[in-house]
Amino acid sequence: MKANLNQSTSELEPSELIVNPDGSIYHIKLNPEHIADTVIVVGDQNRVERVSRHFSEITHKVANREFVTHVGFYKGKKITVMSTGIGPDNMDIAINELDAVVNIDLQTKKIKENLTSLNIIRIGTSGALQADIPVDSYLLSTHGFGFDGIAGFYDTIEEEEELHLIEAFNKQVDWNIPTVTPYFSKGNDELIEKLSEKAIKGITITGSGFYGPQGRVLRINTKQPHLNDQLRNFKHNGNRFTNFEMETSALFGLCGMLGHKSATICAIIANRAAREYSKDYKKTVDELIVYTLDKLVE
Repeated sequence: MKANLNQSTSELEPSELIVNPDGSIYHIKLNPEHIADTVIVVGDQNRVERVSRHFSEITHKVANREFVTHVGFYKGKKITVMSTGIGPDNMDIAINELDAVVNIDLQTKKIKENLTSLNIIRIGTSGALQADIPVDSYLLSTHGFGFDGIAGFYDTIEEEEELHLIEAFNKQVDWNIPTVTPYFSKGNDELIEKLSEKAIKGITITGSGFYGPQGRVLRINTKQPHLNDQLRNFKHNGNRFTNFEMETSALFGLCGMLGHKSATICAIIANRAAREYSKDYKKTVDELIVYTLDKLVE
């Protein structure tokens, strides 16, 4: 997914690019020196420390709302790790502000001529949709499939592969939720290859919520009761839907539009088809963190 980018050389209005009194950007409270070329994003604020405790040195810490950031070094490589909170709406804030810090001069509020491309890797947790994906395995997303609508607000240019996938989806799945237009967004092949050794690959479905958008029923019935079964049976050129989470489609879409490389790797802590849940998912997440860090510095 690409975008029709704003090429203006004029100063951005203060209502559009909000800068704090200390010169940092509004929500994530970061300056250019705080953002490494490699950025790890996690949903849970407490998971930031679970990543940074492996650093040999931590050079900066900042927290604002759900956005907690540690900057430091792992085996000599500078890494920024930041929590985004839950959901694609938070990812919209996180990715746009990370990009703004490196590609917009926060003092003059003008877009830079020479743009920076970041490597942004999400380490998360997820529930498997397919029965053959074991609990406590690693799932590496080739694409995000969004129920969130984030991409629809931007002037996007979809890649050929994304268009073929949505065409296949429309033929195979009887979509009956008129308020939502799903979309595909592709991860970065280079990062996917780097992280692939111990991971299962597949298309990750990004729900805009945890319950109804992922087919869970507590007291409210869902509009399309058998949607998960239809998603489970989808196939196109060796691709299938493998898991549910709540951030990847927005991450991949926004990074593609802005020229950043992105990947998502998740610990499978539940299997929706087999009705199983991890007995110790925190151990699996900690092992996934070390695996990912080591792969990123190879």
